[in-house]
Amino acid sequence: MRNPLNTIRPDIRAMHSYLVQDATGMVKLDAMENPHRLSIALQAKLGERLGAVALNRYPDGRVDYLRQVLAAHTGLPEGYGLLLGNGSDELISLLSIACDQPGAKVLAPLPGFVMYAMSAQLQGLEFVGVPLTADFELDLPAMLAAIDTHQPAIIYQAYPNNPTANLWDEAAIAEIIQAAPGLVVIDEAYQPFSSKSYLDVIRRDPARHSHVLLMRTLSKFGLAGVRLGYLVGPQALIAEVDKVRPPYNVSLLNCECALFALEHTEAFAAQAQDIRTQRAILFAALGVLPGVKVWPSEANMLLLRVPDAAKTFDAMKAQGVLVKNVSKMHSLLANCLRFTVGTAEENERLLAAFQKSL
Repeated sequence: MRNPLNTIRPDIRAMHSYLVQDATGMVKLDAMENPHRLSIALQAKLGERLGAVALNRYPDGRVDYLRQVLAAHTGLPEGYGLLLGNGSDELISLLSIACDQPGAKVLAPLPGFVMYAMSAQLQGLEFVGVPLTADFELDLPAMLAAIDTHQPAIIYQAYPNNPTANLWDEAAIAEIIQAAPGLVVIDEAYQPFSSKSYLDVIRRDPARHSHVLLMRTLSKFGLAGVRLGYLVGPQALIAEVDKVRPPYNVSLLNCECALFALEHTEAFAAQAQDIRTQRAILFAALGVLPGVKVWPSEANMLLLRVPDAAKTFDAMKAQGVLVKNVSKMHSLLANCLRFTVGTAEENERLLAAFQKSL
């Protein structure tokens, strides 16, 4: 008997879909979203602007203008280009497609962002994960050995990392970049909350970074619902990756939302500052609880270890607070939870639920 499922690749059938937790009625602190909405006045202005968008037309010239605005906002070095994607996820996928040659491999530290490995697998590339140290730092000797052995086409370095929320040592990154035989992608998804940007290092010496791309997203900026990421790097590299981009991959509505946000950067900067302030408050409150270890963060999340992650997660969820149980993602994350930094009120509810759940 014909079974249409047999037409699907066996490795795809064996995979699990990316899980998004149901957050209905919950304090949602599981997905590193910006908890702040636009003011009523800005909501009205944005609504009026989107209502005037010519939805009967393909997004071409307007998207070109967005690239120019983002390039100016980012402060690109001379000779650098910018590629837009439907979130960072699409950019990671485009890189896998562009580098898909026989025997090509993708390498990244673990634990890290799951889409590096997933995108590689979907494109038929081998993924090589290199464990971090017990303190979630780069294991530089292991990274260099893996690079020498596997000669990866792409190396991902999240800066800060997800879910550990820390910045790697710049000297270690420099050695990895020097050793890389292919591309190095610095993923700065959480840059609005970080004290550093690797783009500053690239600007100081572009010649040493001719094979380095830097990726950012507007999701953490405050536009998770808009789905817009961008990749910057030497124009020659960006032009090659752009060849595999689907036409019109960024919708006109997404484009206009992004332009609106970039015209009101002061509002989003204030939101980011509040999140950094709340992060410090939350870190201090968690750090004094018995049996809890919390790691310093350069992102809008905190990673912590508790005696029993599953029990604590379930108890918090029963109280209407949704966080992320990352304890099964990697052995280094045993009994770890990840908390998104919310508003002051949300963080108070999180702390109350957490203390009752320990």
